[in-house]
Amino acid sequence: MQKVLIANRGEIALRIIRACKELGLKTVAVHSTADRELMHLAMADETVCIGPAIATESYLNIPRIISAAEVTGADAIHPGYGFLAENADFAEQIERSGFTFIGPSADVIRLMGDKVSAIEAMKKAGVPTVPGSDGPLPEDEQKCLQIAKRVGYPVIIKASGGGGGRGMRVVHKEEDLIKSIRLTRTEAGAAFGNPMVYLEKFLTNPRHVEVQVLSDGQGNAIHLGDRDCSLQRRHQKIIEEAPAPGVDEKARAEVQARCVQACIELGYRGAGTFEFLYEDGQFFFIEMNTRIQVEHPISEMVTGIDILKEQIKVCGGLPLSLKQEDVVIRGHAIECRINAEDPTSFLPSPGTVSFFHAPGGNGVRVDSHLYSGYKVPPNYDSLVGKLITYGATRDEALARMRNALDELVVDGIKTNTPLHRELVRDEGFCKGGVNIHYLEKKLGIS
Repeated sequence: MQKVLIANRGEIALRIIRACKELGLKTVAVHSTADRELMHLAMADETVCIGPAIATESYLNIPRIISAAEVTGADAIHPGYGFLAENADFAEQIERSGFTFIGPSADVIRLMGDKVSAIEAMKKAGVPTVPGSDGPLPEDEQKCLQIAKRVGYPVIIKASGGGGGRGMRVVHKEEDLIKSIRLTRTEAGAAFGNPMVYLEKFLTNPRHVEVQVLSDGQGNAIHLGDRDCSLQRRHQKIIEEAPAPGVDEKARAEVQARCVQACIELGYRGAGTFEFLYEDGQFFFIEMNTRIQVEHPISEMVTGIDILKEQIKVCGGLPLSLKQEDVVIRGHAIECRINAEDPTSFLPSPGTVSFFHAPGGNGVRVDSHLYSGYKVPPNYDSLVGKLITYGATRDEALARMRNALDELVVDGIKTNTPLHRELVRDEGFCKGGVNIHYLEKKLGIS
């Protein structure tokens, strides 16, 4: 691997370029017409405009991305997160075109992208799963009623091809089950092109805890500890921290070991995340993200391991350079996602950043593509930066986050910084261990 094309934008594209430069790799940055002023373009060795602002004509256009790799002589493509990062067809076409995909194989992406097959694979690997239908719900409505009764209400109907909080419906009473299944099937078919749905027990007060893994597809895999991502709004993460506070240590060690074993059995290559619901000392698998995560920096902070560099190296064919005994979790890290949005209504707030000041100090990290004069376009996700703090203890990391948020200045657009300033002083969050419903209840969202 000599030259990497980054098929993404914003802070993750900047993060990938920095990792490539440290590894001595040349870089190609692709961009839309709306993104000519992105910071990472100035740092890349080459840039290619691949289309207009609309994502389907640029960042989601597979032929244009592969053509950009061909004309620049790139030999690998990094998808980042979002866009085409978990698109099995994209990974397959990259490999067929003679390039290296910096991620797992297309077969593994397909397997883990379908929630039903992913759950089946996890069961085979011994990873704990939520009690449910053990596969897609049948067309026979009486059988569906029997399954729900066996699992016990409340239950949740999920689209097999869903994700990002879409394609889900909670059912509290038997009389609502069949209508909910029909509606979810219709929505799933329209949104994901796959009407298949399955059923799981709906956990009432779970936390969202995930395990970060690295694997080389050559029989070697490790975990980098876990993260708590329970502070969410509409299934979208707001604040994450590592390690997850107040988790049963025996259950933690067991589930982390199971995730490592699952990677080996899958022949998994690259960085990945196993996501779980955690309730009453038990872990229940919900999905695997076969890509780098937005919140990967907090795992880097508590382990000292550069996940991006390791991901690039193993996907380039090198064996994993780390063993599990090399991984030591030290201290605590917290990440706040800074979004260009109104902190009360959560409506997007694109526009020109008239002034940007990043906070500093011991244990403070800022991953952002913002700069004074940058124009945030209205065409893409509202994430404009990530503020990360590290401390020897959770209390120290929280104290540093409070200071960092108070120092952060983003003028010209609205951001959710005021909400973060409130949350890092919230009594419940400061105690640690809030569940996934906590933030929505606090905000008065039903």
